[in-house]
Amino acid sequence: MLDWKNRASSARERTADGVEGARSYFGGLWSRALGVLIGLYLLATLVVGWYWSQEPDLFPVVQHSKVAAEQAQRQLVTGYLTVETLKEVASTLLDKSGGYLSNDLAPPGLWLDNMPSWEYGVLVQVRDLTRALRKDFARSQSQSTEDADLAKAEPRFNFDYKSWALPASESEYREGVRSLDRFLVRLSDPAQHNAQFYSRADNLNNWLGDVATRLGSLSQRLSASVGRVRLDTDVNSGTNLAPGEVPQVSEQRVATPWLQIDNVFYEARGQAWALSHILRAIEVDFADVLAKKNATVSVRQIIRELEAAQEPLWSPMVLNGSGYGLLANHSLVMANYISRANAAVIDLRQLLSQG
Repeated sequence: MLDWKNRASSARERTADGVEGARSYFGGLWSRALGVLIGLYLLATLVVGWYWSQEPDLFPVVQHSKVAAEQAQRQLVTGYLTVETLKEVASTLLDKSGGYLSNDLAPPGLWLDNMPSWEYGVLVQVRDLTRALRKDFARSQSQSTEDADLAKAEPRFNFDYKSWALPASESEYREGVRSLDRFLVRLSDPAQHNAQFYSRADNLNNWLGDVATRLGSLSQRLSASVGRVRLDTDVNSGTNLAPGEVPQVSEQRVATPWLQIDNVFYEARGQAWALSHILRAIEVDFADVLAKKNATVSVRQIIRELEAAQEPLWSPMVLNGSGYGLLANHSLVMANYISRANAAVIDLRQLLSQG
């Protein structure tokens, strides 16, 4: 009897050990499988994120506009290249690899910040030119009525660029592109006279003022990657100065936060990418004005500096070495191109303002 009980107890122990061993085996198997799946997922998101982070190439502005006009059976009138290029630049935000990423809530878009910064830089120039079209280029004078489609396009592009839904940023921007296309249809139709594009020196000069402001701000922010000392003069200190007394000047050190350096860099690349295309269209639509002002060379100089800022970045990250240190400082290199383009814009505005 005792032997039978011992045998039963031993059998139960072996059974329990077998069940526990099976649980341990299958638990380890599931853990390994889960680890492999997570590893594959991270690898896939890394590859997809790298692909989505590729910046779009420059496209031939004149050739693209001619092909688009032929396909749509439209006439290449003055202003067509500028509006068509603006459409293509805005559409690139939505149709490039990965689509629009600034409002993504899931990986890998959620983990990317360089491409959203690039998108924002492009969007800034799209907004500025759309406003200039509504305010200046499409109006004969300040008392004339603004174009209805351009009045709809401007608020569409000024919608929150990080909105995920209700409505999404992409849907608003596509509506803006459609509004630009409706204006372009009327502009290229000789039977319709309610859409105009006035290629005057004053209109161009007004828009270039916004361009100079944007480039100047970018140059300052890029240069602040290594920290800069700015001098602030108290405007009220000079009111009660004695003869020969020097006003008090305070110094302030301004530096871009370390985690924002690459964001500013790619925002500058985005603005330079958009501007280089727009200015190539401007060079054609304002050819007569630029020739009369001897300003064609200035426009081409700006384009050359902006396209030089699009050279491939071979480093896996934006380096932030000191000006004369062992490592490069990509922000200072970009600031050089942006500053030179800004100086050329200022010279161009002076030429346009001359009689």
